[in-house]
Amino acid sequence: MAADSQILVVEDEDAVRELIVTTLEGAGYQVLPAADAEQAQRLLGDNLPGLVLLDWMLPGMNGLEFTRWLKRDDGLRELPVIMLTARGDEANKVQGLEAGVDDYVTKPFSTRELLARIKAVMRRSGTDAAELVRIDQGLQIDMTQHRVSANEQVVNVGPTEFRLLHFFMTHPERVYSRSQLLDQVWGRNVYIEERTVDVHIRRLRKALEPFGFDELVQTVRGVGYRFSSQA
Repeated sequence: MAADSQILVVEDEDAVRELIVTTLEGAGYQVLPAADAEQAQRLLGDNLPGLVLLDWMLPGMNGLEFTRWLKRDDGLRELPVIMLTARGDEANKVQGLEAGVDDYVTKPFSTRELLARIKAVMRRSGTDAAELVRIDQGLQIDMTQHRVSANEQVVNVGPTEFRLLHFFMTHPERVYSRSQLLDQVWGRNVYIEERTVDVHIRRLRKALEPFGFDELVQTVRGVGYRFSSQA
């Protein structure tokens, strides 16, 4: 388990949410707390956690509907989900599993059980595996912590720029067209303009520029983009 692994906690009961946050932070996790699905969706616009801990009975969009929303998003569908629920019967569990839930914790629960299930799900999904991608010049992506660093300084990037940079760094020196990048980074079932790639390329370069790494993302005129450490 990485000390800075992020967990999105979506729980509308204040006391329960505070207990979970305290427990997870005490175990070394970073926590993104949300009181409902709408707040959770806003947090996911700027963060890419390693796991979602989700209450079933949420106001507005419930946990099952939120899970289905996650699984329809190509950028979020791989996030592991643990459902917190008082519904322990088999029919409800099957319903949740079919929607994409990875595991259940039935209320009331012990903090020890909660931490054990979180660790097991993250281990199965690979989100607790230490995966570092780096280049010699000092640019590094830590997939466990979902963090980009340059010369040991944190680089602030959005979720899409994070995925784009990770793809570039794991596929260097090869030219990709905009449509190829859309397929690889956004997913094949996403229907957006190819020029959207240009917007995120600009954002990525702007984030890397203060550290001198923006020139690694190169434009190949008439073709697309390439990530290269070669001048």
